[in-house]
Amino acid sequence: MKTKAKCLIVDDEPLAIEVLKSHLSKLNSIEIAGTAGDAIEAFDFLNKHKIDLMFLDIHMPEMKGTELIKALKNPPAVVFTTAYREYALEGYELNVIDYLLKPISFGRFMQAVEKFFLLYNKESEISVNKEVTNEEFLYLQEKNLIHKIPMNEIVYAESMGDNMTIYTTGREINSRNTLSFMEKVLPGKDFLRIHRSFIVSLKHITSFSPVNIFIGKKSFSIGSSYRKNVLARLEQR
Repeated sequence: MKTKAKCLIVDDEPLAIEVLKSHLSKLNSIEIAGTAGDAIEAFDFLNKHKIDLMFLDIHMPEMKGTELIKALKNPPAVVFTTAYREYALEGYELNVIDYLLKPISFGRFMQAVEKFFLLYNKESEISVNKEVTNEEFLYLQEKNLIHKIPMNEIVYAESMGDNMTIYTTGREINSRNTLSFMEKVLPGKDFLRIHRSFIVSLKHITSFSPVNIFIGKKSFSIGSSYRKNVLARLEQR
């Protein structure tokens, strides 16, 4: 059984909390562990409960959200939710996942959730699944959906301008992610970047030459700047 990520919503505006609750109610992957009306209440909650993700308002009485993060020894992953643009730089200096401006649309909210699963929750999600099925999974957003993709089903990823497509053994998924980002997310022992436009699954490669890789009947050119590393990796297999 998959373990849900636990989140805390921190905001001094009840309406803002209700908006996030509504967005979260549409997801099966995150559960609300609690809400807090200010940073001090959130601080006490975090000292008693393990939280994976915190949706945190910045401009609150007594203590700002930025000050709360600095006060925590081991803060959870944080998504800032605020009506003030001027805190964006400070937020990113604190390594927050995302910075959402109110009013928060569901589509923009989903982008932040995707970043959370790809960047922060990947290791814990993989470890849970390995215990049960020995499988690893990738979470990828396509419009308003988050797809759960078994790593062993990914055949290759192709970059097309500002978009990217993941090709699996049974489907195609389009996402607004860069190939460089996916190169960091996909395990290097199983995947190899062969071109500025392609990352391929090593286990699905059926043959190769000094300039091409083949997956079945499909041919992929090896980029000149990648060739030395690609051939060295393939010759080791």
